[in-house]
Amino acid sequence: MTAKILDGKVMSAELKAEIARKTEELKKRGVTPGLAVILVGNDPASEIYVRNKGNGCEETGMLSRTIRMDGDTTQEALEAEIDRLNADSAIHGILVQLPLPKHLDEQAALARILPEKDVDGFHLINAGRLMTGNPGVTACTPKGALYMIKSTGVDLTGKEAVVIGRSNIVGKPMAMLLLQENCTVTICHSRTQNLAEHTRRADILVAAVGKAGFVTADMVKDGAIVIDVGINRVDGKVRGDVDFDAVKEKASWITPVPGGVGRMTIAMLLANTLEAAERTLSRD
Repeated sequence: MTAKILDGKVMSAELKAEIARKTEELKKRGVTPGLAVILVGNDPASEIYVRNKGNGCEETGMLSRTIRMDGDTTQEALEAEIDRLNADSAIHGILVQLPLPKHLDEQAALARILPEKDVDGFHLINAGRLMTGNPGVTACTPKGALYMIKSTGVDLTGKEAVVIGRSNIVGKPMAMLLLQENCTVTICHSRTQNLAEHTRRADILVAAVGKAGFVTADMVKDGAIVIDVGINRVDGKVRGDVDFDAVKEKASWITPVPGGVGRMTIAMLLANTLEAAERTLSRD
């Protein structure tokens, strides 16, 4: 068996085309979806992510603003900028690019964003809505990963799902989304004993560890759907958390790195921004 590839390039292009179409419809009704990204300092990786988000807005016809702040910006100045964007009716989505410089309080900054403009899905209110099964903004990476899983056409009800990683950004929301799809979900992490015993039971395996090649073929069930969320730089190359070449010979479906979940994360950010803009019309 050789796994079918879940191609993030193709899926994200299809999604962005649909987002562009809906954006054009919104513009005819007098609303242009607007995304503002706050970038503090000059972290090279963050610069790339912010540029990609700006390109995505341009491709789909959205308004894009990038607010650059010096690396020594104070918490008060950062929160004042967030307040200004909260009050700006042309901006429907606000994103604070992480990580922030160490002297800044990330949680306080994220909490300052209005929940309805929190297109990253990191606000405690949106996280709480996901936990309780209520409508809210879903974090982009797990939302994109679930889209890819569902694109296989496999009925998820009753399937064993294992998520390796318990971060608030990926692991926990991913588990909640799979639970809502009626999967039986196990969350594994750095303290999990006999990790492979858990992963070998998984019909759906999501790796969000941050260690290149961590998931090996002997950890994967025959025919599993394997979703690799990892982005690791090794010798100048980007590698995932999964040993792709080996695991693809056991899995039924697998995401590549690069060209997999990362592409979907940007697409879902744009989708969240579009949905935020649509909600403003429903409130009027």
